[in-house]
Amino acid sequence: MFKQILKYYHTIKYLKWLQVKYQLWYRMSSFVPILRNTSPTPEVIINDIQYEAIAFEKSIVTEGLWLGDQRFQFLNIEHDFKGAIDWNYSKYGKLWTYNLNYFEYLNQAHISKEDGLALIHNFIENESTIKDGLEPFPSSLRLIFWIRFIIQNNIKEKEIDQSMYRQAYRLSAMPEYHLMGNHLLENGFSLLFCAIYFSDKKLHHQAHQIIVEQLQEQILADGGHFELSPMYHQILLYRILDCINLLQHSSTVPSASLLKVLKKQASLMLGWMKKMTYSNGDMPRLNDSTIGIAPTSNSLQEYADRLKVNIRNTSLMESGYRKITKKPYEVILDIGQIGPDYIPGHAHSDTFNFELYHNGNPLIVDTGISTYEKNERRQLERSTISHNTVCVGNAEQSEIWGGFRVARRAKVTIIEDGPNQFIAKHDGYKKLDCIHERSFIGNESSFTLIDKITGSQEGVAFFHFYPEADIILDNNIIKGHTWQISFKHCNNISMENYLYANGYNDTTKAIQVQVSFNKELNTTINFI
Repeated sequence: MFKQILKYYHTIKYLKWLQVKYQLWYRMSSFVPILRNTSPTPEVIINDIQYEAIAFEKSIVTEGLWLGDQRFQFLNIEHDFKGAIDWNYSKYGKLWTYNLNYFEYLNQAHISKEDGLALIHNFIENESTIKDGLEPFPSSLRLIFWIRFIIQNNIKEKEIDQSMYRQAYRLSAMPEYHLMGNHLLENGFSLLFCAIYFSDKKLHHQAHQIIVEQLQEQILADGGHFELSPMYHQILLYRILDCINLLQHSSTVPSASLLKVLKKQASLMLGWMKKMTYSNGDMPRLNDSTIGIAPTSNSLQEYADRLKVNIRNTSLMESGYRKITKKPYEVILDIGQIGPDYIPGHAHSDTFNFELYHNGNPLIVDTGISTYEKNERRQLERSTISHNTVCVGNAEQSEIWGGFRVARRAKVTIIEDGPNQFIAKHDGYKKLDCIHERSFIGNESSFTLIDKITGSQEGVAFFHFYPEADIILDNNIIKGHTWQISFKHCNNISMENYLYANGYNDTTKAIQVQVSFNKELNTTINFI
């Protein structure tokens, strides 16, 4: 009981007062509906829409979400409703339900105006019974995709406008200040789309305030998003580019100052993305990141080029990520903090984790994520042993729990910072009277790790290999076709299977190597 209280204390103590305030308010409003009833009378809006002043050029095309009729595929799970769509369908978890309600499939190249309208009308007909889909986050995305679809197909329907206006003011009354982070930014982007579409100065003022304040807070000086997920970085960059697209082709509400802010931040984020992207176009799958959700780096860069948004080259610094690039390999390593203290929901217990690509192909990889459900799999994928770092005494570096929560967390001190050698230490094992120090050393034909731990506990270094990697253990040396890994001062080396996440609800068996040691372990990867 006392341990549970401590866990809650070490989780809650980092929250901002604003988060606590809004958490209490929203919980109260869920029991007192009149507190949420802030929607304006729908009839007042119709004559105010200046359709001719709104434009939206081609964005990034989505594929494979709506499969025709009542068939959908999200998170690698296909479902056919075979009749009436159940917008509250929950068999596959809340994230699948969210995706159904996002309406991102309106952005598919093959969807017709008639099919898109039929899906929108189906939602409106069932709006009074919808639950999860009316929450602020899915509402935010849905309004953006509806407005994009409506503008591009020159749709003018009073019923749709009335529904969107209701949804917009419901969102306006419930921005996610209790969560902050990417959720609040998505609220702001959606309110901006609604403000432009409805020529609504009140919504525009609120959107402007949220976006400017949150971009200043969330985009670090090196251009990285502060939640430190490359996937969410790409998603938010995509949304910023969509906002730039809308503002550059619309004139219903003065937005010159906001457009300037959006372009500046997009330029920085493009620079960070370029630094973090591997030569084959992949982005690292660190923290909550996986494939098939965010647009690719290449598609985002192409979109930015069409919008004439320039890239601002930056050096990786404040995000805590570093990159070593040599002719035979690329390494991205993490010597940063776990993330923003008050919103670590997408963070993992992965301090000093790294990924290594050899000749443009993944070799040592992050295990990735396959679920957002609050279950054992989610807990494992966020845990220390699922990352390429050192576990001491079977303890977690940072106390991850509850799917999206973190209590005690490792604090990092950087000792040496590049260009080809990085040394840092963290105190995540201080409860074991242990400090872990790791050195990353990049040479032209080799990459070396030096791990040092204080105290009497045994450490175990984990190395997760890409599923296609063909490896053997030969006399304490891990061998591949054109590389080998040797260890000094190790106690034991073992190879076991682990589940590599290809995406949500999709895993493949692969090999992980565990190397136990006391005090110090030297690991050298030589490229032949």
